[in-house]
Amino acid sequence: MWLLLSLLAATSFGLRGILYHWTSQQALNRNALLCGVFFSGALITLACTLATGEAFTVSSLIGVQMGLFSFGANASMFKGFAVGKASLVAILTALPSAIVVVVAFAVWGETLNMAQLSSFIIIIAGILLVRYSNDITRGNLQGAQWGLLAMLLFAGNDLSGKWSTLMDAPLFPTLVCMFSSGSICFGLWWLRDMRSLRFASLAAGHSADLVNKRGWSFRRTFSVGMAVGITNAVGMMFIVTAFDVGKAGLVSAVTALNVLIVLLYTRFVVKERFTKLETIGICAAFAGILLMRLYGS
Repeated sequence: MWLLLSLLAATSFGLRGILYHWTSQQALNRNALLCGVFFSGALITLACTLATGEAFTVSSLIGVQMGLFSFGANASMFKGFAVGKASLVAILTALPSAIVVVVAFAVWGETLNMAQLSSFIIIIAGILLVRYSNDITRGNLQGAQWGLLAMLLFAGNDLSGKWSTLMDAPLFPTLVCMFSSGSICFGLWWLRDMRSLRFASLAAGHSADLVNKRGWSFRRTFSVGMAVGITNAVGMMFIVTAFDVGKAGLVSAVTALNVLIVLLYTRFVVKERFTKLETIGICAAFAGILLMRLYGS
């Protein structure tokens, strides 16, 4: 069951990655979009809470920690897609599983066998090949930095999700706390952007409305963000449920296969070309993830 749930989470997060990449190339306010993403998740999980009758408990406040990690991770991934190479950012965001397995072993005693250790080495080797390929430019290096930060924060989010299941936190109230805290963070950042825009437009002698016409309106951006948020909310429901019935490292590793969907998109839709070294690195990283899935139990 955990494997099916993890694959469903991977599909949802893969679609989210594609939508993040597409929106990152548009003339819109990033924080307005991501505020919509998390606000949508809060509404969906609140409706599920009311429908199932689950009660808010002290343990559901772990969702606030999940929200803070997810806030930083989503912002970093979106920024990486905007300034760097999508394939490089996507492959870096597949690595939280390695961190999760190590921490889960150290903190909760989840077994780390030789197959998992071998998988880590293969994955890291693949990432290093991608990182130091001849096609890396200054812009791609910047994208790699944001991708690395997203990787660490997504690992923190996964570990927090596993912790919530160990504490018997109710699923939907926990996710309400997660999405609400993330929505508040992005909302405050959005308000700061609006204030800066207003001051800049007044200083230039223009109205804020005139400046906004250069890109997407805030209303349109927020609405699109709410649509993207459906994939994020569904993915979190699947992955937290999978954490409840499976090992944290294995669930995180299988969910990391969402990068395959993003890479296929960047190759066949965005038409990004991979160098030979990048191709070898990407294949090695996928091989490590697959080995972890096949032999990590």
